[in-house]
Amino acid sequence: MAPSKGKSEVREEEQPKNRINLNPINRLFENPQRSIEPYVRRGQIVADLGCNKGYYTFALAECVGPEGRVYAIDLKEEYVCALEKKGDELGYRNVEWHAANASDLSFIKDESVDFVLANGLLCNVPDHRQLVVNEIQRILKPTGRAYISLGGISPFFGFVGRAEWERILEGFIVKRRGGFIQKWADVSKKDNGQYVAGNDVESTKRPRFLKLRKKLGES
Repeated sequence: MAPSKGKSEVREEEQPKNRINLNPINRLFENPQRSIEPYVRRGQIVADLGCNKGYYTFALAECVGPEGRVYAIDLKEEYVCALEKKGDELGYRNVEWHAANASDLSFIKDESVDFVLANGLLCNVPDHRQLVVNEIQRILKPTGRAYISLGGISPFFGFVGRAEWERILEGFIVKRRGGFIQKWADVSKKDNGQYVAGNDVESTKRPRFLKLRKKLGES
């Protein structure tokens, strides 16, 4: 596999652009590995929560390399079985497949994960949403970070309103976030209960997709 990288003031290279797609249609124009490369480095441990059909799973596996590990987790056993078979055929040995609810990640040790990807997951767990958030907080290393989003357009079932979204984010240090329409956030673990808010948080109203970057250039 090819190698691939309490106030939120960090160097520019540590604040990647939002390249993770919220809209499934836009994924037709996206390179998933390039999208997640800014968030992970070789040798890291990552968790893909709600991996679905593996859109980002194998890209994550490429980025962390054979020294790293990817936990690929989805509630639908048929997805996980199909992905595991595909992964074996392609020679990926650094992925652990789990058909499980993200509200119970007991097979992952406390503070052992460098990066958690939960793209569009929280809308699909209306009955266990806070438990999922608690698990993300538990498994993240003190130096880890997570990308959480509600997807492109929140569905009526499982809709997360502004107030609930803000309560979720209060459990993390928010490095960057989207606006009200595109609810996504690049977060890290709280340190001694301190929360970064206000001017320390970078707000972006729309994600920068790969197609737009090619048209307009990096901003």
